[in-house]
Amino acid sequence: MKSKSTAALLAFFLGGLGIHRFYLGQNGMGILYLVFCWTFIPALVAFFDFFVLIFMSENRFNCKYNFKTGF
Repeated sequence: MKSKSTAALLAFFLGGLGIHRFYLGQNGMGILYLVFCWTFIPALVAFFDFFVLIFMSENRFNCKYNFKTGF
């Protein structure tokens, strides 16, 4: 189960490399962050992601990132 606070901390400290996106299961976005990390644009987007994660309700976070599918 993914943690909202862990995702927010990863976005703040390692967000420019897209580590928080890999943690949240968004591997495609994580790779995009890695490819463009030299432009510092992903760092700015990650800073925005940090605030989105901080102000997102726990219920919304769980619905979006901790969904369960299967049997």
